[in-house]
Amino acid sequence: MVNRKTLVLLLGPTGVGKTELSLRVAEHYRSPILNCDSRQIFRSIPIGTAAPTAEELARVKHYFIATRDLQDDYNAGRYERDALELLDQLFLTHDVVVMTGGSMLYADAVCNGLDDLPAVPEDIRAEVTENYKTRGLSWLQQEVQRLDPAYWEIVDPNNPARLAHCVELSLTTGKPYSSLRTNTRKDRPFRILKIALERPREQLYERINTRVTRMMDDGLLEEAKAVYPLRHLNSLQTVGYKELFGYLDGEYDLRRAIELIRQNTRHYAKRQMTWFRRDKDIHWIDANNDYEKNIDSIDTLLRGGSV
Repeated sequence: MVNRKTLVLLLGPTGVGKTELSLRVAEHYRSPILNCDSRQIFRSIPIGTAAPTAEELARVKHYFIATRDLQDDYNAGRYERDALELLDQLFLTHDVVVMTGGSMLYADAVCNGLDDLPAVPEDIRAEVTENYKTRGLSWLQQEVQRLDPAYWEIVDPNNPARLAHCVELSLTTGKPYSSLRTNTRKDRPFRILKIALERPREQLYERINTRVTRMMDDGLLEEAKAVYPLRHLNSLQTVGYKELFGYLDGEYDLRRAIELIRQNTRHYAKRQMTWFRRDKDIHWIDANNDYEKNIDSIDTLLRGGSV
């Protein structure tokens, strides 16, 4: 059925239901799964990142799950190199390989490659770093909104590394960072089939709210307490932990922290959808369909048909 090595990339906003479908698709094609969620790569935070459970990991071989320490400096560029090297090996024995996750930049790195951007002068980097240290995250957020409103629409506003990168390059070039991201596609020695799951917004938001409750019941607060001494690390600048760190710092009560996690997760899902909707190569399927129907749709797309 598959006459060319194919990477099936299963995308969608957080909470939409990617995990179970990816497992079933991988089982269907006897494929491993490559994770492209930038936070599931790290150890010690499985609850807050909704990492696959031990039972799910036993069903299908996974890569890039809990393979890095929180202190490791890992980014989309390194992921691109690591994932492409692994795919070279996997395609020797598999016609189809499944990749799934919600990290837009990591998925783009594998599909298209990253742009070659200019080096940031040390004085600009030092200035941005010092301003962030003395004036806080709000300064970075305001600078991104001022320098690059288009990027502000899709960036995680609580990720200081991404925000600082935008500010540094915008100041270096005198142009908005988003205008430098040409997304010029690099050739890949395999076909890429992009599938994205969608649900009605109200249903997705309800699933997100329910998942946050389940995470708290599963021990998210205890997980956040365990990594609290490392809260300055970039790997922990993400929804779920930052809000609980605020609670642990005494900024608000636990009820407010949980409300903020739900709210910020919904905002993140909205930004993901904005990013995915811009990609005309994505084939959208209804997450409310039964699994067999969606696998049939993927089969059809692999054969060159349409759904």
